[in-house]
Amino acid sequence: MIVGSVTANREAVIRIRTYDQQGQSREQDAVVDTGSTGWLTLPPSSIAALGLVWQRFGRAVLADGSEIVVNIHEATISWDGQAITIPVDEVDAEPLVGMSLMYGYELVMQAVDGGTVTLRRM
Repeated sequence: MIVGSVTANREAVIRIRTYDQQGQSREQDAVVDTGSTGWLTLPPSSIAALGLVWQRFGRAVLADGSEIVVNIHEATISWDGQAITIPVDEVDAEPLVGMSLMYGYELVMQAVDGGTVTLRRM
């Protein structure tokens, strides 16, 4: 089970642990984004700090309907107690957890300041 909280800015946030190329972990908050079909989105500064390996270019559709080309990297993260390797989109924005990463989980959110966000494997 993965637990987070709702912020005063009305964002559902969970902690994500990513690993650099030497296996050292780094934790950061990521916003749960049910509008994203991707896995994980990280800003260029996080990608560089982790030394993630570039895989390919991809396309992303933004909330306003515009389309952009993004660099896609590969990262190992800790997800629900398991180390998994996933694609990571590089976008100059806050870290986002997309639906592909949450697929197979039930998302429950108390939509109030400080409310609990829970992701539970189905």
